[in-house]
Amino acid sequence: MPLARLDDRAVLHVAGEAAHGFLDGLITSDVDNAQPGKPIFAALLTPQGKILFDFFLHVAPESEGGFYLDCRRDLLSELARRLKFYRLRAKVTLDERAEDLTVIAGWGDATAPQTALAAGPDPRLAALGWRAIVKAGDAPAGDASGDDYKAHRMGFGMPEGGSDYAFGETFPHEALMDHNGGVDFAKGCYVGQEVVSRMQHRGTARTRIIPVAAVSGSLPEPGTDITAGSKTAGTLAAVTGSRGLARLRLDRVEDAIAAGEAVQAGNVDIALIAPDWLGIPLPVGS
Repeated sequence: MPLARLDDRAVLHVAGEAAHGFLDGLITSDVDNAQPGKPIFAALLTPQGKILFDFFLHVAPESEGGFYLDCRRDLLSELARRLKFYRLRAKVTLDERAEDLTVIAGWGDATAPQTALAAGPDPRLAALGWRAIVKAGDAPAGDASGDDYKAHRMGFGMPEGGSDYAFGETFPHEALMDHNGGVDFAKGCYVGQEVVSRMQHRGTARTRIIPVAAVSGSLPEPGTDITAGSKTAGTLAAVTGSRGLARLRLDRVEDAIAAGEAVQAGNVDIALIAPDWLGIPLPVGS
């Protein structure tokens, strides 16, 4: 029953009578869809439509009100500062809860502890398991590590911001947020919406973060350039075990495969892997 403490995550508590509308006007997902026991996945973008932060939004218990944002620990204060920039005179409080709250995740037959303040299935993909926020003193030790969780996540080809793609440089479509529930295309305005909507309607997202594997042997180190024939096609973003995630120009990969040319990370031939949840076709023959 794998259960892991995600010590690289922390919680920002957003509360106050205007919290719902405040967040809904900023983030890529519809806050109405967040319910007790049902978190949502979302991002805060630049006005140019690139991801600044991604996070899970849980409804906080009634005793606290508002919402818990499960985000990267190293960006907790920066996320709080950015939201304060947008707060103006809105009746919203922003409290960093890194010391008293802990994020945990479980998958397989693991169950969330009854002491969890907020818990629910991973909104990106049910097969990933569940996430929960507990009081630090109630956090179970867990029988899995953060690395185990990363391998589990990458086994499903699910990218994560700050680990597999760079914040401030990546569009939601490139990070597959149009397929993992990170963007609600039916909601009202939010920061960067115009760019994201245009990419969706025009189908202009050529770069994607795609699961890959070595055809034989092992993958090279993250950061290795990927070539498709004679052209640079991307970069190997992350590696764990025999699998990896690569930021790829799919049009260049498709052209190389059609010409019978190799797709390589360094000197290693690689194959693209299409997760069941990914709703876009990948170049065949890779």
